[in-house]
Amino acid sequence: MSASVLRSLQESEQKGNGNMSPVVASLNRISKNYGEVQALRNVNLAIHAGELLALLGPNGAGKTTAVKLLLGLAKPTAGNVSVFGGNPVEAEFRMRTGAMLQVAKVPETLRVREHIDLFSSYYLNPLPMSETLAIAGLESIKDRKFGELSGGQRQRVLFALAICGNPDLLFLDEPTVGLDVEARRLLWEQIRKLLARGKTVLLTTHYLQEADALATRVIVINRGVIAAEGTPSEIKARSAGKQIRCVTSLSIDAVRRMPGVVEVLQDREALQIKATEAEPVLRQILASDQAISGIEVTSAGLEEAFLALTEDHNLTQPETLGSN
Repeated sequence: MSASVLRSLQESEQKGNGNMSPVVASLNRISKNYGEVQALRNVNLAIHAGELLALLGPNGAGKTTAVKLLLGLAKPTAGNVSVFGGNPVEAEFRMRTGAMLQVAKVPETLRVREHIDLFSSYYLNPLPMSETLAIAGLESIKDRKFGELSGGQRQRVLFALAICGNPDLLFLDEPTVGLDVEARRLLWEQIRKLLARGKTVLLTTHYLQEADALATRVIVINRGVIAAEGTPSEIKARSAGKQIRCVTSLSIDAVRRMPGVVEVLQDREALQIKATEAEPVLRQILASDQAISGIEVTSAGLEEAFLALTEDHNLTQPETLGSN
């Protein structure tokens, strides 16, 4: 497909998204097979300028395949891939992207600054070395060889290599693996600063708290199809219901039989209740036990929503949440 046709397709996508920012990359009716294994099935995915899109899914769901297609590292079996209105394998579009991938081998004898200097040379308008080192927190170890670094330090170097070219679109694949809590929070802060500068980020992560903290929008992919799409709050509110914790004389079985109750667990002296709606369930409990105490109601977390969405192995149609 020609670049002009791809641009026309992208323009029509943007018009269909109303007030949303322009689409900078997309998968359009994508299927990808590896022999008899179908990794992706008729997937439509759009990344909008200035957002952080978190792509979540269990192992083998199709996340890595989607990222490889957007980076031009794999070709689709069917459908079209667009990055900045063109083919991601073309140099003019690749120059505007950066990627932090889980790589198996990085030359261990090169020093940190040498790695960054080499990667920066591939781009027309790279960041200054000092800025890249500061963003990734590498100033104090810039002269150390990669082979001498800890796992967390290596992750920060890979992050530096992803951002050193000053890309407009950044792919972060499990960026905080191996980092301690403090280092993870510091990296989150730097990612937020990149977004504030107008950069666009596609994040894949197994840390659901990370997606909840950073994402503008979340896409859950399962068995090669999109299971749900929306903001983190929409995913949590509409996919996982509410959590009720209370101390009651009612038995687990009695509460479990109430309409709207999804699951009941004993939590020390209290019951932990998952419900589609909290208020109707609480009214039923109060009607049967006026001595109820210690009532806590919270929205279910992204982890519960993720599990609920990926437990359905027969899912064939995506669930779009909210107006996105």
